[in-house]
Amino acid sequence: MFDSTFSFMRTKSEKQIRPPEVRVAPRTAHQPGAAWGGQRSGFSKVFRWPVPPEQTPQPTTVEVVGSFSDWRRVPLVYDKPTRTWTTTLTNIQGNHTHRYVVLVDGKPSYDKTCDGLAAPQSSQEEQWQIETPRGPRIMLLFSQTK
Repeated sequence: MFDSTFSFMRTKSEKQIRPPEVRVAPRTAHQPGAAWGGQRSGFSKVFRWPVPPEQTPQPTTVEVVGSFSDWRRVPLVYDKPTRTWTTTLTNIQGNHTHRYVVLVDGKPSYDKTCDGLAAPQSSQEEQWQIETPRGPRIMLLFSQTK
């Protein structure tokens, strides 16, 4: 019995696990604990970018790009009453530090809600870096799951 249990566990651990694909959630009310197929394999993150009061003209597009989307642009939707651009990404790989940038009209912009800043390490990060007093930086998202 011990040999069959060990064999089963070894077979399970040898299977390759692909990271889940990040999905953009539709603009509907969020249901806590809801996930595809009843399983939760990642976590959700709401990205918000409020329009600064001094900013004119109003941006026409706001997007987020990062390691969680394989550096593909994900558009944010504008909410006129709150003057905030927002989107919800689901199924983001948990227990991992992601790097990202918010793009305002195609130009990298600082996200006040980021978890930190880091120096760019790859060509994708260098493409989207922002300038800071300490040099070029990328925003960090520390993803954790329960």
